[in-house]
Amino acid sequence: MDWVETNGVVLRYELSGTGHVPLLLIHELGGSLEFWDPVLPAFQQDFQVLRYDLRGFGMSEKVKTLRLDDLLGDIVGLLDAVAITDPCHVVGPALGAGIALAFAAKYPGRVRRLVVSSPATGVPSERRAQSLQRAEAVERGGMRTSVEQSLARSYPERFRGNRQRFEQYRQRWLTNDPEGFAAINRMLTEMDLTQQYGRIACPTLVIGCTYDTIRPPQGVEEIARQIPNARYVETASGHFMPHQTPELFIETVLPFL
Repeated sequence: MDWVETNGVVLRYELSGTGHVPLLLIHELGGSLEFWDPVLPAFQQDFQVLRYDLRGFGMSEKVKTLRLDDLLGDIVGLLDAVAITDPCHVVGPALGAGIALAFAAKYPGRVRRLVVSSPATGVPSERRAQSLQRAEAVERGGMRTSVEQSLARSYPERFRGNRQRFEQYRQRWLTNDPEGFAAINRMLTEMDLTQQYGRIACPTLVIGCTYDTIRPPQGVEEIARQIPNARYVETASGHFMPHQTPELFIETVLPFL
């Protein structure tokens, strides 16, 4: 692990793997680079893997406000700092997928192939009040006020068979900075990537997950239809596919990359 100061913020990152093609992994809302532990060894065999903590999360610098453009600028700064100048594969689930889509649209020359599962690209109008209430609740009372309700939807019992993996995920989630978590929830309520999909120029794999009630497959497939040169597949997984069904994620993603 290492840290770099770029784009006005300090980011924790790790660069590993024996391959020559760079692969950027973007974690989910409320996560950290450890999110990728279950699938990392499979990617390290073929790629130069860059994973990092988003600003405000993990062991990156904590912030009180978040903007999508700042997160995209962080990626550019991080890639430059580690001397990755060739186009890289970019992979992300949930909000990490939304950030990946926005990055591919804004910086098409820096993305070789794109893989997104259950992309969070904004909050439907009927759920915005709920998201803002969650942000206020964690600011007032800390992460523990929201953990059971949040994970009941995003990490349901059917994917908790590996109890150690789930408990580690839950415990990491509880260590989030409440202000950063609130800030990214507010940012998500303001996101709308609808006009960006047509600008994505690279081959793209869009994955819908059958058991994801937060980002149901029907909506994910609709996003795929709007991306030129995109392929859509549906898998028997949940909102956090790389962590909940890592073997399925690997067998779905690796052949595409």
